[in-house]
Amino acid sequence: MTYNIIAFGELLWDLLPEGKALGGAPANFIFRVNHFGNNGRLITRLGNDELGKEAMERVKEIGLPTGYVQVDENAPTGTVDVFLDKQGIPDFTINAGVAFDEIEFTSDIKELASEAHCIYYGTLVQRGEKSRESLFKLLDAAPKALKFCDINLRKDCYTPETLHESLQRADVVKINDEEIMELGKIFTLIGTDPRSYGEDLMMRYDLGILLVTMGPRGAQCITQDGEFFYDSGYEVKVKDTVGSGDAFSAGFIHILLKTGDVHHALNFGNALGALAATTAGATVPISESEVMAFMRKYYV
Repeated sequence: MTYNIIAFGELLWDLLPEGKALGGAPANFIFRVNHFGNNGRLITRLGNDELGKEAMERVKEIGLPTGYVQVDENAPTGTVDVFLDKQGIPDFTINAGVAFDEIEFTSDIKELASEAHCIYYGTLVQRGEKSRESLFKLLDAAPKALKFCDINLRKDCYTPETLHESLQRADVVKINDEEIMELGKIFTLIGTDPRSYGEDLMMRYDLGILLVTMGPRGAQCITQDGEFFYDSGYEVKVKDTVGSGDAFSAGFIHILLKTGDVHHALNFGNALGALAATTAGATVPISESEVMAFMRKYYV
């Protein structure tokens, strides 16, 4: 079965010292689920400028559908200024007042939502009031769709209120081990570690599934039924971790929709994330059969 999957959010350029690179978790996510044969659609907004035109061409090159990529006549295409601080540590500024802050909810999007099996969204795109309102309308227009929230705590791009709204609307939440500790402070969660904080978060927001990623230490999963799963991950030769987390999300959702098996989805997501880290960039194709072969080889 082919699943209708929507990703709503940012598409932007990382302006690095050595050049620019197109980024955005929603686009990376849709790229992956579509390579597994799903019908994924990206809802975002670009500026009517050179960076926007270049981004649109790049999106087409990697095979993503552009029917819901809006063009803004006033706001510029999203950019992130990446620089090195005095200690040589990378830092960044996600520029405000850009096109992905102004995503509109249209009748076409409402119709798309009515047929969705899953909607993916994050927190960065909610910093803009217009996009935040459009996201909530999208989620409300798809009552039967699985809502997957990828928590990304980017400085100056979230508030306790937007986090609260995101969690309230979610069925599945993905967060990393550092970010859940930060949520522990924001919401005064009960616990001392990611698992105990996660269990409290599950109860407060009546979540179906909570995924906590831990980089090279794998990932853990807590379900509404009280089940706890841990996958230690895979040892690979890392080339580039950009997009690995998005690959994990895509792999997890694909298997969850396909089989309903949470444990298998966790294993598969971890495997896809690991394989993605062995490639340069976030959009090197990896098939479902490749992931399964990798998993069999690893466990044998």
